[in-house]
Amino acid sequence: MACQKGYQVPAKLLQPMWLRSRESLTDNGLIYDPIATAACQKCQLAPECLSDNIDQQQLLHATLTFECDEYVKSFLKKHVNGWIVNVGAGLDTRFYRLDNGRCHWLELDINEHLLWRQRLFHANERYHMRCGSVTDTQWVKSIPIPDNVPILIVCEQTLLECSEQQVAHFIQMLGCHFNHAQACFVVAGDMCSTPLALKLGAGKYRHGISNPAQKFIGWLPWSQSVSVSSPIDKECNRWNVWQRWLAKLPFLKNRLTPIFVHITW
Repeated sequence: MACQKGYQVPAKLLQPMWLRSRESLTDNGLIYDPIATAACQKCQLAPECLSDNIDQQQLLHATLTFECDEYVKSFLKKHVNGWIVNVGAGLDTRFYRLDNGRCHWLELDINEHLLWRQRLFHANERYHMRCGSVTDTQWVKSIPIPDNVPILIVCEQTLLECSEQQVAHFIQMLGCHFNHAQACFVVAGDMCSTPLALKLGAGKYRHGISNPAQKFIGWLPWSQSVSVSSPIDKECNRWNVWQRWLAKLPFLKNRLTPIFVHITW
């Protein structure tokens, strides 16, 4: 994807922002992201950003983003001075959309992605960017988070690019490093690569988990609570057809798309 200034932004990095931009221009859209819209209007789309099922991909992505936003809002309502650690930030704009003026935000990603973030966004005294990822976890030893402050760890897209073993290792690392924290994760159901799942907007991810609540409890047995929600549960008329169809096969609901996991320990 090429921008007017001549930057050749990797399509895989910019596509989530473009999907948020499209959703922002949709009547009764689930999310509104004016920063994404302004940025994408200056860019020329690469062919790999488009697909025959782009509207459904947009809906799925927007629904997952909306659910993640709701958890962040709820966390910041209870902990106005809390810290958000966004792992695999990409070109996410959540800080600018949800900032309450008092929270602290840490964006983590690989160096290449951070360079693109720095061209688009600016750090301040409450907003930081650091090199780090799910697989490169040295960041936990140097992050500027004081002890005993409320922490919410967010992984909206990056775990979808990890194997189940890498996901398990990351969850256990977080549980061992942070005595108490909350986390929001998007992980893939075990049937996301099927033709039906692709029609729902899913893709081919590096893992597939059939019972995420049970898996997460097994990985972090001292967790206080684990909840799972599906984007198909969202009250949105654009999901109505799928909701009616899957009502007849409820055991498929958490298996055909990426799903949202919230865990507290």
